Amino acid sequence: MLLQNHLFWRSGFGPTPQMQNQAKAFTAKKYWDAVWQSAEKAPMPLQVTQSMADGMMNGLGQPGGQAQMESEASREVLRKQSRQNIRNLNLLWINEMVESPAQLREKMSLFWHGHFACRSLNAFFQQQLLHSIRENALGSFATLLREVSKSPAMLQFLNNQQNRKNSPNENFAREVMELFTLGRGNYSEKDVKEAARAFTGWSFDLSGQFIFRKGIHDGGQKTLLGKTGNFNGDDVIDVLLAKEQTAAFITNKIYRFLVNDAPNPDHIKWLSKRFFESQYSIQKLLEDIFTASWFYDKANIGNRIKSPVELLVGLRRQMPMKLHNEASQLVFQRALGQVLMYPPNVAGWPGGQNWIDASALMFRMRLPQILAQGQAINLKTKGDDDADMGRMQPADSPILPAVAARQRGVATINWEEIVAAFANVNRENLYQQLGESLLQMRPLPPKATLEAFAQKESREQYISSIMVWLMSTPEYQLC
Repeated sequence: MLLQNHLFWRSGFGPTPQMQNQAKAFTAKKYWDAVWQSAEKAPMPLQVTQSMADGMMNGLGQPGGQAQMESEASREVLRKQSRQNIRNLNLLWINEMVESPAQLREKMSLFWHGHFACRSLNAFFQQQLLHSIRENALGSFATLLREVSKSPAMLQFLNNQQNRKNSPNENFAREVMELFTLGRGNYSEKDVKEAARAFTGWSFDLSGQFIFRKGIHDGGQKTLLGKTGNFNGDDVIDVLLAKEQTAAFITNKIYRFLVNDAPNPDHIKWLSKRFFESQYSIQKLLEDIFTASWFYDKANIGNRIKSPVELLVGLRRQMPMKLHNEASQLVFQRALGQVLMYPPNVAGWPGGQNWIDASALMFRMRLPQILAQGQAINLKTKGDDDADMGRMQPADSPILPAVAARQRGVATINWEEIVAAFANVNRENLYQQLGESLLQMRPLPPKATLEAFAQKESREQYISSIMVWLMSTPEYQLC
């Protein structure tokens, strides 16, 4: 079961109770085929708003006097609605991660969401960008890079609206090279300046569509990474994709996300070469990873700290539940340090041991009990380093004090479904089976230690209490 769970967690967000019994007889190749078949269908868009222009002009007067006051009031209403739409998009996506059979697509979408870190107060832009990421998460990195780079959300976030002929803004060009493709140290400042000139004119219109504004584009010759020409933005992306360093940079990040925070140089060299030769097929790269014998090495199992979203989604999958207030998940995300749609900066979430500090670890270990046993919550959520980018204050999120005061828990767990999944396991072996289904670390915590806190009046009480205690261990933080 250890190898199966390794696959379940790395290619998705952990197993459901039913999946435990379905994957006992498998090969890596057969599992990959099943995972890919469930994920290859194009995703449906997650929609919380119809268009960027919804209500944008309603009630907006001309500057001055009462009209100006009405204008400001109307803008504030729109800002609040957009913030609420972004929160709704967050929750829709969390539910998709929990419920979708296309686990690989949603897992890789979470990776790309961090790789292409972007903040926007415009919910329609966020919605567009998320759909582009989910739609292309398993396809061609070249296509994904181009789609994201042309998205209004990213162009706005990285200031390419201010990038004009004779007055270039370098933010967009720099991040495309440093964060999206080559990585720091693999380009010069002159390359940044020349790429910025090429990206002049990349913009979007009021409907949220990419447009090229020829009048503000710098049409002169540029020299970028040893290539010279009358480059535009698409040409820059072509030059970047022609560099094997781009394949190596992306491969390294995906390896750290799916395999190990300490990449093996030989594995990276082999994977990135094949990734480059496949013309950036994400599917081929993932197949090479998930079917490699070294993927199952002991050193690569149970070595990654779950991100807050992975932890929350995994708990919901392993303990099927009905949340009393779905918005409580926004509070959990913020308390743990990963709010979808709100990355901390342009580099995204650093991950790894950065997820853990003393307060975060204590809350992470209490979360199963909060969900399943009705423990009260007393949270002081983490701050946001960018007050202008949708900082969620208690006033914006009325569920915060409500959750903090709740005594009856925030979810109802379907224990019958879990008990049925272990129906054929006798009582003597039940602790071992539950532990192996939930934890990647070996050996398991001592049986006597956790059974001292277990409820033993019935089989359901025993299973529920042991599961919650196992999920409350430091070992459960790893996958």
